Amino acid sequence: MALPSGISFSADHKVGLPAQFNVAVPFIDRHMGEDRGAKAAIRTASETVTYAELAERVNRTGNALLALGLKPGNRLLMVVKDCPAFFYLFWGAIKAGIVPVPPNTLLRAPDYAYMIEDSGCALVVYSPEFAGEIEPALKQSPAQALTLDAFLSEIAKASDVLEPRLAAPGDDCFWLYSSGSTGRPKGAVHAQRDMVVTSELYGVRVLGVTENDISYSAAKLFFAYGQGNGMTFPLWTGSTAVLDDRRPTPGTTFENIERFKPTLYYGVPTLYAAQLAALESKPRDLSSVRACVSAGEALPADMFRRWKEKTGTVILDGIGSTEALHIFIGNRLDDFRPGTSGKPVPGYEARILDENRRPVTKGESGALWLRAESAAKYYWNKPEKTAETMVEGWLNTGDTYRQDEDGYFIYEGRSDDMLKVGGIWCSPVEIENCLVGHPAVLEAAVVGHADEAELIKPKAIVVLKQAGSGNAALTDALMAHCKKTLAPYKYPRWVEYVPELPKTATGKIQRFKLRS
Repeated sequence: MALPSGISFSADHKVGLPAQFNVAVPFIDRHMGEDRGAKAAIRTASETVTYAELAERVNRTGNALLALGLKPGNRLLMVVKDCPAFFYLFWGAIKAGIVPVPPNTLLRAPDYAYMIEDSGCALVVYSPEFAGEIEPALKQSPAQALTLDAFLSEIAKASDVLEPRLAAPGDDCFWLYSSGSTGRPKGAVHAQRDMVVTSELYGVRVLGVTENDISYSAAKLFFAYGQGNGMTFPLWTGSTAVLDDRRPTPGTTFENIERFKPTLYYGVPTLYAAQLAALESKPRDLSSVRACVSAGEALPADMFRRWKEKTGTVILDGIGSTEALHIFIGNRLDDFRPGTSGKPVPGYEARILDENRRPVTKGESGALWLRAESAAKYYWNKPEKTAETMVEGWLNTGDTYRQDEDGYFIYEGRSDDMLKVGGIWCSPVEIENCLVGHPAVLEAAVVGHADEAELIKPKAIVVLKQAGSGNAALTDALMAHCKKTLAPYKYPRWVEYVPELPKTATGKIQRFKLRS
């Protein structure tokens, strides 16, 4: 499919954009001129929204926001479930020059109170399901607020004609709050160009998304991975997105795949593990899916192999971030290696540096730094964190990586999760992947724990496939399993059994909670 008018990519994958434009035009408005008005843009269990209906409702939303007194540059905090109205609010705000800020919908009142204050938002729109957490947060703020139902009433009264407010490609467009894998969320400020870059370079040039695809993302729209999967990639290519506002489980995801027949399915390792367990007892029809994608946490090679055996489909693992907006290193259908994050996406430059910010030799571990046109401009209200993370056009991802001899990037954990055991750096991810390879283990997290001599050793926190079956004999078996596979110093000295692991919305294990 040809690129939208006025947009180009050079031979080195750099984006060319008009000096003044509004990103809602290529993602929403252009489809009217390309004869997609009657095509399904969004499908849910209860409705189908065509591209013509989407464009009209985006315009009405932008006008409704302006009528409520919001001005260009104001922030709109939208705590909205995965439904068509998410699209209306997000794109209507952008078209009107307002900055949408969609936070995690799984947070608690203190988190929302912090975000409302931190963002200085002019309006909060929230789905009624989240009232129990949002309304207490609003009591501490002067921000205007409306339930989603109330706002939809305002949309119905607004004009369906809206001229896009033009901006420079690098101007502020929307924010995403980091998922908080290492503490307090930070508002990453993204520019008008960023969604164009991720949708073309990863969506089209890596995944090969076309207008004939149907995309279903179990990962939600409020964070970067889900936003690309379930909204920007389909809209960029004129294809169809499937939305479900329920919490994703093996049952709901298989139900959606069998009902809507998506060609692309996006999940996280935690969910793939649960789906594999469910497939043991009941086969499901996944024949429509041409590719599966995973991000949020490294996908164990054993899980890749078991999924391929069960479904005949590969899972393309990759790494992305809130700051980079989507996957920037990834496997692809014609070039993948289980147990790795793949290779850099075209147009993205990655390097692995030591503590002095010098490149390491291939095979050595170091901090992963990234240069990308889709990278966030800065953190809102966080100049020190901005200066620490965004350095001379490079982004410090906070992840530890190494490259194998063939150029595949191998994840070794968050930089602050790495353990030094007996003076040697040790990756918790490597131990976790080994544990997950044991037939009794569903999930595992590894953290550092002090022994009697106050020396740090690995401790495993394990979720079993069969709850309540943890015992001393199994602990011995797990330790033996690790000793057989890993270097001698890497086996877990302790094993604790828990019903579930603490995670961010993207499925990342929050090891800092397990260390406390």
